[in-house]
Amino acid sequence: MKRLFMFAMTAALACGVAYAQQPIVIKFSHVVAENTPKGKAALKFKELAEKMTGGKVKVEVYPNSQLYKDQEEVEALQIGAVQMLAPSLAKFGPLGAKEFEVFDLPYLFDSAADLHKVTQGPVGQSMLKKLESRGIIGLAYWDNGFKVMSANKPLKMPADFKGLKMRIQSSKVLEQQMRDLGAIPQVMAFSEVYQALQTGVVNGTENPPSNLYTQKMYEVQKNVTVSDHGVIEYAVIVNKKFWEGLPAGIRTSLEAAMKEATDYANDIAKQENVDALELVRKSGKSEIYVLTADEKRAWKKALIGVQREQGARIGKETLDAIYKATGFDPNKL
Repeated sequence: MKRLFMFAMTAALACGVAYAQQPIVIKFSHVVAENTPKGKAALKFKELAEKMTGGKVKVEVYPNSQLYKDQEEVEALQIGAVQMLAPSLAKFGPLGAKEFEVFDLPYLFDSAADLHKVTQGPVGQSMLKKLESRGIIGLAYWDNGFKVMSANKPLKMPADFKGLKMRIQSSKVLEQQMRDLGAIPQVMAFSEVYQALQTGVVNGTENPPSNLYTQKMYEVQKNVTVSDHGVIEYAVIVNKKFWEGLPAGIRTSLEAAMKEATDYANDIAKQENVDALELVRKSGKSEIYVLTADEKRAWKKALIGVQREQGARIGKETLDAIYKATGFDPNKL
């Protein structure tokens, strides 16, 4: 009996050691291609996290909506089906964190430098804190870039949008943006956009060039307008219960990996979009048009009402804090 007891104890200890040596798995899901700024940054985080934790963490990256579409992924994170995401900030509005919809406002940021004054400053960090009550920890902001508009007709002035069905993410801000341009907003999952453009279910869309190119949307869009009217920004988020349950040393290493991956993501985003736009141009399938100063001024005037009306709904305090951080004055358009 004693020998059996000792054998059982030895086996149990051996199993415990084997279990302890199993790496902690982080499932990192996202909806874009691996060769986009976000896709490359997710792979960079995987590389750094596994290296900095000495193999104690394994990051499994699932791109291109392999696990979840963009309407499903935040709920999957909240219930623990995945541990990490990098959704666009528009996804947080439906959660009740309407402050994040401020990033959808057209012509709020004139440059990446202005954007970073918010995302890398106290305003952006205080906004991430608001996610904790929803079971989410916000780790970082990743740039994707400024958006272009695309359609099968030239889009030079607001009047050119009249009657077009334009795909958008689920966002009250983007709905009003398209309506104020005279278009009909159509909410649709990112993974469904190419086919919808191909079949005419929608007529056009807005995206940073890297998304337009890697999802091959340019193949079914004859015209692309470089409008820089808005940004797509991501927040890297993690399940709160999972994150707080990690050993402190592991969490510290992952934070360091995330910081380095974030610097990498933001460094490459601008060039990736420049390169993608040039590849679209070289394909010959889309004609690229850059708004003149007068045309851009007309777009800004057509869309300033979105800032005023949606800003009041989102929260005047949040919008005023961003105006203060960037020096933007909506009265000087």
